[in-house]
Amino acid sequence: MSTLTTASTFTDKLPAAFLDATRAVMPADLSMDDFIAACQRPLRPSLRVNTLKISVADFLELAGNYQWDLEPVPWCAEGFWINRNVLDATRLGNALSHLAGLFYIQEASSMLPVTALFANDTQPVLVMDVAAAPGSKTTQIAALMQNQGGIIANEYSASRVKVLHANISRCGVSNTALTHFDGRVFGAALPETFDAILLDAPCSGEGVIRKDPDAMSNWSENSVTEIASTQRELIDSAFHALKPGGVLVYSTCTLNAQENQQVCQWLLDTYSDAAEVESLAELFPGAGKAVTPEGYLHVFPQVYDSEGFFVARFRKTDSVPRLPVPGYKVGRFPFSPLSRQDSADIIKAAGLSGLSWPEKQYTLWQRDKEIWLFPAVLEPVFGKVRFSRIGVRLAERFPKGFRWQHEAVVAFSVADAKNRFEINDELAQSWFRGVDIYPDDTPPADECLVTWLGQPLGLAKRIGSRIKNSLPRELVRDGAIRPQPLPND
Repeated sequence: MSTLTTASTFTDKLPAAFLDATRAVMPADLSMDDFIAACQRPLRPSLRVNTLKISVADFLELAGNYQWDLEPVPWCAEGFWINRNVLDATRLGNALSHLAGLFYIQEASSMLPVTALFANDTQPVLVMDVAAAPGSKTTQIAALMQNQGGIIANEYSASRVKVLHANISRCGVSNTALTHFDGRVFGAALPETFDAILLDAPCSGEGVIRKDPDAMSNWSENSVTEIASTQRELIDSAFHALKPGGVLVYSTCTLNAQENQQVCQWLLDTYSDAAEVESLAELFPGAGKAVTPEGYLHVFPQVYDSEGFFVARFRKTDSVPRLPVPGYKVGRFPFSPLSRQDSADIIKAAGLSGLSWPEKQYTLWQRDKEIWLFPAVLEPVFGKVRFSRIGVRLAERFPKGFRWQHEAVVAFSVADAKNRFEINDELAQSWFRGVDIYPDDTPPADECLVTWLGQPLGLAKRIGSRIKNSLPRELVRDGAIRPQPLPND
């Protein structure tokens, strides 16, 4: 079949109104033929190194052993395309280094919004991610903050909150609280609260055709109009929740002007004395290929051989009139702070099991038998909104001591803990399959911190020559698990 015939078949599946709208907004130096050709090419796999667990240099050495040919993503120092052993996300997701949280499978374009949020040496203390699941951008924010300060990561879809938590836990994120709300409530509930806000808005998804050919199956001009209306309400709420002097990044994975430039212009028109654009023309070398006259980035798939994306950065220069206080009831806060002596006892016990954390950064709270570590910077917002989770569940209290939770082990294990027990690739594969392991040399202590490549996999009990697997059931993987996935897996 000829290339012309293939392109014709592909465009026949796309709504004519979409093609017309794309043609109208595409810069004169780009062509629709190149756009169609790019949309038909498989999307290059890409990943982001999780610097909460490993440095970029150490990861590159590890990837060299995997024989991955990594090409740097120009707008993200931790991002790379994989050009050799091209893998789909399923097999890449079963690599031991992924299960251990060393990297996040993330499309290259989706790394842009967080890079824009932290541009110009922006160093926020309190951040909000309005539409956070599955967690790629939340974990990217946490890594750039080095797990300091605090993040409120919100997700409207209840089913996706669990996925969001699983990803931040795997990556060792500890400075984040999760909420489950319509993002339109935050401007009224938390006015002028955040130093920086990321609104990666729900959109029509026109930019993801390469990854999902069916993304346009429900597209219509009416749906775009409805979505744009919701986006205006979301950006209005986010702007109210932002402190004066703070930064708001608005992004979508769609291409039309109605959901992008026009939403941004609505914000500027509505708050003309308090909102200004900060140009992204110098965000990274080559950004000029995608910059708009307003200073936004409008990324078409053929420009960087990526998904389509749109990113805008705003500065709030002044306060704006507050929205009416929401009428809902938050309910009683179900946690109570621990006493100084109780906290000291828990810190001491955790240290004996190889766990430690910056004590000034976190406070210890209790709910029934559960012990939690909350980022101290988030305490002023307690009682103003209802949280799905805050910080890290540290332990459960029992008459004879504490049962340390898996997410706490991943986040707070000490590099030089005396109870660390390193296992090899083969045993690590068994560990992630949820089975007990039998090392040649058993650990001397009854309780051991199981590690692979120095990364904590869990806190486990030695029973004779066996180490009892403590991996939570929801993290157990079936199928092929390898140090590195192979093309023919």
